[in-house]
Order: sequence, then C-alpha cells, then structure tokens
Amino acid sequence: MKILLLNPPFLPRFSRSSRSPAVTKGGTIYYPLWLSYATGVLEKAGHRCKLVDAPAEGISLEGVLEIAREFKPEMAVLDTSTASIHNDVRVLEKIKRQCECFGVLVGTHVSALPLETMKMSESIDAIAVREYDYTLRELAEELLGGKPGLENVLGIVFRKGKKIVKNKERKPIENLDELPFVSRVYKRHLNYKNYFYSANLWPEVTIVTGRGCPYNCLFCNWVQNLNPGAYRKRSIGNVIGELRFIEKNFPSVKEVFLEDDTFTEDFDRVREFCRAKIAAGIKIKWSCNARADVPSDVLQLMKEAGCRLLCVGFESGSQQILNDARKGTKIVTIEKFMQDAKKAGILVHGCFMIGNIGETTETARTTIEFAKRLNPDSAQFFPIMVYPGTGSYRYFQKKGWLVTEDYRKWLDSEGGHNCIVSTPSMSNMELVKWCDRGRQEFYLRPGYVLGKGVQIVRNPEEAGRIVRSAFTLGKYLLRGSKGAGK
Repeated sequence: MKILLLNPPFLPRFSRSSRSPAVTKGGTIYYPLWLSYATGVLEKAGHRCKLVDAPAEGISLEGVLEIAREFKPEMAVLDTSTASIHNDVRVLEKIKRQCECFGVLVGTHVSALPLETMKMSESIDAIAVREYDYTLRELAEELLGGKPGLENVLGIVFRKGKKIVKNKERKPIENLDELPFVSRVYKRHLNYKNYFYSANLWPEVTIVTGRGCPYNCLFCNWVQNLNPGAYRKRSIGNVIGELRFIEKNFPSVKEVFLEDDTFTEDFDRVREFCRAKIAAGIKIKWSCNARADVPSDVLQLMKEAGCRLLCVGFESGSQQILNDARKGTKIVTIEKFMQDAKKAGILVHGCFMIGNIGETTETARTTIEFAKRLNPDSAQFFPIMVYPGTGSYRYFQKKGWLVTEDYRKWLDSEGGHNCIVSTPSMSNMELVKWCDRGRQEFYLRPGYVLGKGVQIVRNPEEAGRIVRSAFTLGKYLLRGSKGAGK
C-alpha cells in the first residue's frame, strides 16, 4: 500500500511535535518523531511510504497537494496538535479532493478528543489514538483486504456509514527493540539539517530509548495522551547499535538527543548505557531529558560517556506548586543536583513554568529568582499551556478558568504560546508577562552575557548554538513579546 505520512503545513517553522507545539522563540523545531517511527514500522511491513515534514521543509499547502497528486497515496496519515487542529483537518480535506485515499489523523489532540474530532469533517475516515505504530500497520493490512473489518483494529475510532465507532484501545508496545531505528527513517526521508534544538549542538539527531514515564505530571501532554504508562525501555545493545548507525551515516552530526520523557529514571540502566557506549568506542556527544535527582556518581559517569547536556523540568521554585503538579521533586534535591551537574561539567537546560495550580505573583517571583540562582546554561519560561486530556486541562476547565476553548486561540498571531488560563490570582496576560520578565531577567544579566562570551572562547564548538539562539531569542528579549515559548 502507498502511504503518505504528513506533518501538515501550518505556520512557518511550526514545531508540531514539541510537547507544547508552537513557533518557538529559540528557533527550535522538533523532528516528526512519532510519524517517523510509524513510517519505519510500515516500511518494515512492506508498504511504500512517503514521509513529508512540511513546516521543516517550508512546503506550502499547494506543494503538499502536488506531492499527493504525484504520489497518489491509498492512505494519508496526518499528525495533529491542539493549536493546529482546524488547519490539519482542512489539509486532509484538500488531500482527499486530490486523490481517493483513506484519511487518518494521529497525535495528542485527537487521542484526547477522538469523537469530537471525527465530527469536524466527514473526510476523517479514522483516528489512531495514542501509540499508533502498530495500529497503522494493522489498519493498512485490513484496508488491503478490500472489505476492511475495521472493528477488529485496536486503537482506532472510525466512520462506518453515518456512525462513529470507537474500538478498544491498543496496549502500549512492550518490546521496543522490534521497532526499526528511527534514524534510518530520517536518512531515507528527511533532511536532518532542518532540525534545531536551541540547547543542543547543530546538527543533531533525536531518538528515543524508551517510552512512557512513571511520574505522570499533571500538565504533561505526551505521557497522558500519547505514551501513557510505565517507562518501557529498549535494550542497551539495541540503543548502542543505533548510535553506531548514526555515527557512520551522519558524519556531520554533533549530538544525539535522547528524547525519552525521563531517560534518567533508571540509574542502573543509565550506568549500563554509559559503560556500553564507552566500551564500544562511540565518540559522538549526547544529551537527554532528566529529572533533577540524578546522583553525583551517575553524572560523573555520564560525562565520561560523552553526555554534554541535560534538559530538566524544574518548573517552579515553590515546593507547594511542585507538589500540586505531581512533579515529585524537592527544592533541596534540585539545588544539590545542579551543584553536582556543574561539578561533573554537564550543561543543564532548565525548564520553568508560570501558572500551575496555586500560582501567585509571589510564587512567580520566587521561580524567577530560583532560575537565576540555579543558573543553568540556558532556560525557558512557559506560561501554563493546558491541553485536552491532561489533568491540568480538566482542573482549570472545571474551575471555569479557561478564557477560551477555541483551539485556534492557543497561539498568538506570530505562532507563540497564547496562554488561555486566567485565575483569580493572575490573568492569562499576567502569566505571559511574568514569563517575558523571567526570560529577560535571566538572559540579560551582565554576568550571564559575559559567561557566554567566555564559553565561546573556551569551547568554540558551542559558538554556533549560542549565536544562533541569541539571534533568534534576542528580538523577543529586546522588544518584549506577546507569547512565551522556548
């Protein structure tokens, strides 16, 4: 079967695959990670696939329609997000006018609201909810049969005449070693130089070594809507095999980012990975998402194994807010972790949020001062962005504190985050302004600016990342901004 997998056109450089999709202030644009894994699974099953990332490639809607006309897919799979859902449905409608194909939507938004989404357009033939790799494979097999028995395909909501049918959910994939290397898919279909993470060296390649997360933070879109449940892990041998492939086939890549929700959840596995990477002689640098609780000895070993940076969700300087968000971290532990990371020589990209449950102007100020005191290599300040299907969304919706439920207003006119939460303590615009303030106070400190200059001199490899991020972020810092993304 010919299958088009599409990250649809929307706003220029729109990072749909991010945990909080937007046009980011630091220029970050994620790989179409989950579409790419699904592409690998479908190709392994013998299907002819075309993976197209329109925002990264700068492909317009007309360009996508031309691709569809030439490729003539029998099934079209489109990624979605809350902010872009109306656009994404419209793109599917136009594709189906170009060619007769079975239209499928995937992603966090449609996983949270499959029935609501199905009612948006009769062009939507099905929605594959949550992890959709094997769901799409099974769906394709049924469609090839001519008279599809879609009632048997786990994990889909589909249209049967005038009825909408919701099948049982599919269990998360347990044996992740069965999945093809996503980097092989990138090699075949994408230009890896299109992708940029503001905290990472460029060019970089993103993979995952595990799916799911045991911590279930109240605001987390991925864990609650896409990859729920316990942390399921690839074998270390399998991960090392992919790093070998990347080192051989992407010789100009400077870093591999491990995009697991929390790669450091299992300290013994981290130790095993580091020792295996060292033993294999793999020199490429790497970074990962981490919790602020990694012990000093593990950090030292990670550094020895080439770890350059950790992306850490500190979120707040208020212990009560961390508790209410189900974060599971302690301020004292965070401070000890930062000291240990600096001693190990590992950079930290810190993520901070303004607007979680219980936020006030006092706690917002506490968080900004906390960020400056921790002084990570880089920082991002988000207003609370609530997405359907998450605990945070349900909480603020129940309280009547959502200023709109029009998904088109999740972004501002430039594509930046447009906070839609207003509480009795702080309005949505105040939350955004506090993020602007945090960003300005953090990055415009004379000591921080001087430190970046010293960093460039001492480590020229960091220069490209620092200059590119500074150029992109600088226009927001100097004029003040209306949104608050990374």
